[in-house]
Amino acid sequence: MRPRTGDDPVALWASARVTGLLDGQGPKTRPPKYGSAAWQQLRGDDPQKAAAIITAAEMWRRYGDEDELLAWFREAARPRQSIADGRTLAELNALAKPKPPHQLRAAPGWPPVAVPGRPGWWRHYGPGGEQVDLPHNDRSGAAAA
Repeated sequence: MRPRTGDDPVALWASARVTGLLDGQGPKTRPPKYGSAAWQQLRGDDPQKAAAIITAAEMWRRYGDEDELLAWFREAARPRQSIADGRTLAELNALAKPKPPHQLRAAPGWPPVAVPGRPGWWRHYGPGGEQVDLPHNDRSGAAAA
């Protein structure tokens, strides 16, 4: 995938500069790779030499160190565990079954809990440890109930 350059001012500048340097040298002219033997044989004022430097700098800016890029490719190409070696269809079906709903319980020392599906009702931890539903969240009311 080629990175977008439309919203990258540095990439736009580099592209325009390379295009300007190579203008008039043919439609398919590509500068030699920076540092290569062909690049070293160019005259110091050859526009292809400057275009190769700008291209190499832009590639470094976009993709970073070549060793890091190669390491990324090696990791991306590393064999992965086959899907067939994973869980069986029966195991996946068992995992997909709905779980029983969580049982709402008020806890000692914590405030009352709003009861789902019963607006205005609160579950309290009663004095004997029982769960008490009341139409208020006043803790003192649970002891009286």
